[in-house]
Amino acid sequence: MGRSHVVAEKQRLLNRVRRLRGQVDALERALIADEAYNDVMRLVTATRGAINGIMAEVINGHIRTHMVDPNRAPSQSERNAADELVSVLRTYLR
Repeated sequence: MGRSHVVAEKQRLLNRVRRLRGQVDALERALIADEAYNDVMRLVTATRGAINGIMAEVINGHIRTHMVDPNRAPSQSERNAADELVSVLRTYLR
């Protein structure tokens, strides 16, 4: 069961990585073209947000697959705790 959450969400994660690649490419082009500081910072911020989004998805899958075993029918309090942890992590990664 090691990486099952990643495999299950593989296409979604790959789509995020492809968008991230586009953002990094845009950042590179902006630096090469000596674009304005504000434009470069906007691209850096967008890229950081994209990486944080991927991280949040992977952590969410890990929590829901390994910390709260769906095969064991977790209790409501376990599901609530997992939801709260995911919410805190998403807030932190923004």
